[in-house]
Amino acid sequence: MSTVLWLVVPAAGQGRRMGADRPKQYLEIAGRPVLACTLARLYAAFPVARLCLCLDPDDTHFDPAWVPFAEWRRVSGGNERVDSVTQALEAIASEAADDDLVLVHDVARPCVTVADLMRLHAALAVDPVGGLLAAPAADTMKRADGASRVAVTEPRAGLWHALTPQGFRYGLLRRALAAAASAGIAVTDEASAVEALGLSPRLVSGRRDNLKITHPEDLALAGQILAAQNMSEPASAETVSTPAVAGVGDMER
Repeated sequence: MSTVLWLVVPAAGQGRRMGADRPKQYLEIAGRPVLACTLARLYAAFPVARLCLCLDPDDTHFDPAWVPFAEWRRVSGGNERVDSVTQALEAIASEAADDDLVLVHDVARPCVTVADLMRLHAALAVDPVGGLLAAPAADTMKRADGASRVAVTEPRAGLWHALTPQGFRYGLLRRALAAAASAGIAVTDEASAVEALGLSPRLVSGRRDNLKITHPEDLALAGQILAAQNMSEPASAETVSTPAVAGVGDMER
């Protein structure tokens, strides 16, 4: 029996650091919401995947027309990313097999490329643990002393910036998140939960322009990155716009 690819996109955050009148996933890049741009990228790489979109239960900005996937569902998001992911995994418990691959991707990363997505998927398809897109640290790393002064310069050799997607088998990821919650371990990403089990996720080198929109200036930068990517590969599937798909929302819950 073939495994299913599940995509989990936490999108319940309020993005207060943006100082905008709406959550950052609904701010626009070139006339389209960030959420729509991100989903279009994921769809270009994985058109037959099953999507779990984690939204605030009181979200009034979301439009189902932005979802290009034929098989998808809306899941109530939690206060933190880990809560949203946990609730998404619970929502598909009756359908997902332990060996199904789950890719978790930040909704605020619309610049991830199709090439990176497919390379990650290929690597994780044969990896016994799972892993994540990441980029080796290129800057000199400083550790602060708590008073806005440098305490020490950290060697950057071996340091990586964690990106998304991060992907693990359904059974392992659910077990890791449950164990972390039971032990009171703070989970900053899916990989950290798997690491807490004593496992070592695989680092798959990804592009540095896989920007996470966090601060106001990031929105304009993301727009410039997308424009540059589309100009460099005008015929690429990465440039596709969100299509109208018959049956969109058939699995929405």
